[in-house]
Amino acid sequence: MAKTKKMDESAFAKIVKEINAVGEVIRTRQDEKQAVIDEFANERKRFFLGKISKKTLASSAQKSNKEFHKLDNEIRSTIAKTQDIADKAKRFVAGQSPKTFKASISGVSGGIKKKSSKKKPTKRKPARKKPVKKEPVVKKRPIKRKPVKKKAIVEKKVTKKK
Repeated sequence: MAKTKKMDESAFAKIVKEINAVGEVIRTRQDEKQAVIDEFANERKRFFLGKISKKTLASSAQKSNKEFHKLDNEIRSTIAKTQDIADKAKRFVAGQSPKTFKASISGVSGGIKKKSSKKKPTKRKPARKKPVKKEPVVKKRPIKRKPVKKKAIVEKKVTKKK
């Protein structure tokens, strides 16, 4: 008898909880960022009312910028974490793709996964080498040499000294 693969709901619930938790962290960091903005706005208002000096406002601005930078980095890292969790969820759900079954008089048969609609990567053929154009061979004419005349061998008579 053919059986279908059941989804592990507890594992999927765990992934969903992770996504919710990460979303909560992002929301918290954004709220902190808004609090820093509001705090700096109050500092500016106090400066314009003449209650604090320009130097104090400048140091407050510097402190706020550091806080913004820190919060932005935390938000970016949390977003990257969320993308990893989302990829995990995608893989988990992809494993739940339906299997095809066929009912007949003899019973239910099948359980073979349906082929995915994605095309398999084709193997690339090696690049063809372009034929090398050969330059026509120019035959060299042989150098005509005049025949060498054989010199008569002159025998020297060796005279014996007396």
